[in-house]
Amino acid sequence: MNGPEAEARAPGAPRTLVAGVGNIFLGDDGFGVETLRRLAHEELPASVELTDVGVRGVHLAYELLDGWDTLVLVDVTARGGAPGTLYLIDASAVGDRGPEPAPLDGHRMTPDAVLALLDTLCAGTGAAPPRRILVVGCEPACLDEGIGLSPPVAAAVPEAVRMVTELVRQEAVV
Repeated sequence: MNGPEAEARAPGAPRTLVAGVGNIFLGDDGFGVETLRRLAHEELPASVELTDVGVRGVHLAYELLDGWDTLVLVDVTARGGAPGTLYLIDASAVGDRGPEPAPLDGHRMTPDAVLALLDTLCAGTGAAPPRRILVVGCEPACLDEGIGLSPPVAAAVPEAVRMVTELVRQEAVV
């Protein structure tokens, strides 16, 4: 958020970054990017910034050093549910982020790998990670090569937009 939008933010208002993650060329992996595209048409608090991260996870980790209060990641999340199932995961605690991710690969940065890199960067720079890290995830049906979401994942996008909109409005008044 630059220029007049940044100036419109109330001083001291909690800053929230919503990041759409995924590869639009791998079917349902484009869920986060598509959800973010639709969020751009919503009325959101001035303290909220949307960023289409796509597959640039390293870029996201460095952007998070800029002093965000809340991060909302939007991505596919395979947890064993029916395709199109939405999950809200609180990944704020380092210990809740699951096992150690694979070695750093700039072309395959999963949200877990981004958060592990963020922890390393914060330790090295003295920066603070976001106070809250939330993941709005969707169970994928197909991650094969191809553009376009499967019907159950496409049907979940409007609800994901509603979930994220509600979350960022709540975070803006915390």
